[in-house]
Amino acid sequence: MIDDVLKDAARRMDKSVEATRHEFTTIRTGRASAALLERINVSAYGTKMPINQLATISVPEPRLLTITPFDKGVMRDIEKAIMESDLGLTPNNDGQLIRLPIPQLTEERRKELVKQVRHLAEEGRVAARNVRRDAQHHLKEAEKNGETGADDVHRAEERLQKVTDEHVAAIDAALKAKEAEIMEV
Repeated sequence: MIDDVLKDAARRMDKSVEATRHEFTTIRTGRASAALLERINVSAYGTKMPINQLATISVPEPRLLTITPFDKGVMRDIEKAIMESDLGLTPNNDGQLIRLPIPQLTEERRKELVKQVRHLAEEGRVAARNVRRDAQHHLKEAEKNGETGADDVHRAEERLQKVTDEHVAAIDAALKAKEAEIMEV
């Protein structure tokens, strides 16, 4: 029973680390990446849809994204969604495809992005700690119900803390790498 709780906690913490890493990919750095547009939803056909369901996104140059809509009728909607997003990018529409030049980041904008990334990392750490708290609750409940002894629960809590520390360290390592990527000129 204790092993099941610990395995479940480790699996859930893995998911929070992966979710944090995925969120990091949506933060703009100095180079173009199709992941930048993943968070953008476009109002088209009477509903909100992810941009990658309406168009092909490619990276022909390090500082350029091109968006080729499957249906030319949604070009204006895609353009509008990009303009309204928090990316700070201006699309160029030539009637066939949308070019999205990625300008060089200013020092001030880099610092803002680092703050944003640190906030996302903290959310990931909190998620891992919440998983730890839930697992501790299940362990205490098992002890209260007489399913396991106090010594076993204490050892399981120590193992749980080690697992939590490992996952927090993984988030911190991903944060450090992303900060270096953002601050790279």
